[in-house]
Amino acid sequence: MKKNKLCIFIIFLITILLFSISAFYSKDSIVTGGKEVDGLSNNRPIAVMVENSSAARPQSGLHLADVVFEVVDEYGITRFLAIYCTKDASIVGPVRSTRPYYAEIARGFDPIYAFFGTYPECYKKVQDMGMYALSAMTDRSGCSSITAQASYWRDWNRSSIQEHTAFMSTIQLKQNAQKLGYPLEGNGIPFHFKSDAPEPERGNTSNINIDFSTTVYSPRGFDVNFKYNKASNSYLRYMAGYPHKDYESGQQINVKNVVVMITDIEGPIDKYGHMYVRTIGSGTAFLFIDGKAIQGSWERGSVYEPFTYKDNHGDIVLFNSGSTWVAMVQGLDKISF
Repeated sequence: MKKNKLCIFIIFLITILLFSISAFYSKDSIVTGGKEVDGLSNNRPIAVMVENSSAARPQSGLHLADVVFEVVDEYGITRFLAIYCTKDASIVGPVRSTRPYYAEIARGFDPIYAFFGTYPECYKKVQDMGMYALSAMTDRSGCSSITAQASYWRDWNRSSIQEHTAFMSTIQLKQNAQKLGYPLEGNGIPFHFKSDAPEPERGNTSNINIDFSTTVYSPRGFDVNFKYNKASNSYLRYMAGYPHKDYESGQQINVKNVVVMITDIEGPIDKYGHMYVRTIGSGTAFLFIDGKAIQGSWERGSVYEPFTYKDNHGDIVLFNSGSTWVAMVQGLDKISF
């Protein structure tokens, strides 16, 4: 009887051991099997405004950003909000001024927000949002208490026009932030991530075309294409028909996830040509991941919340670990694939 009990006990221990080994390897399989993984980091993101006029191309440092939002600005020219969390970029730019909707997008990441000034009313909006702001210019209008605290330099080899020559470094911006007492710890990128789908499970949806024109502005040179590479499970970015490359490395921008958000875009709303872009509420979203197209939705209740992306079943979308590029456009007719 004692021998039988001992055997049962040994079998129980072996079962527990095998279960533990199985759990360990199944955890590893999450990393390689297209399952959900932990967030990218617990760093506070650094968000930087980057311009996209033809004179600013090719830009520096966009290929190192974890997330990039592209949204139309005055006269139909788009700008980028580049968000860095897992990598530093020693050169980012050309850096330009912010607008209310760029600041609203940035606020959802609870970042340190770097920009090259703005107009008086927008300074106040940035301050009212409680942003950890790093402006390269001081607000002299009295609308806010934002002062020039962001380090930058000018590269006159890039352009003879001053507005295309300002550059920043996320390394220097972190140093600026520390001097101001801004916390560098944060919640990372507030998306849900997974590992890449195995190659046999990947789709063939490619040649994603995004048209940033509006009912008022339709300048040439702002149409974007992303072409899918099944082997690398990534999307190569093209702008105005040409590969979109990094200035220093010559590397074409290559991303893991592409998102197109449909929202309300109006303007110009004043004599300066400023636009209005809705960043709160909900709308249709197209998500391109693993070579597949998902027609889902985006939503958030306030500027203090991150964007949530859901599929057509209402489930949270898992992004592949790596860079995500998000375009905000005026209507369903602005996206084709």
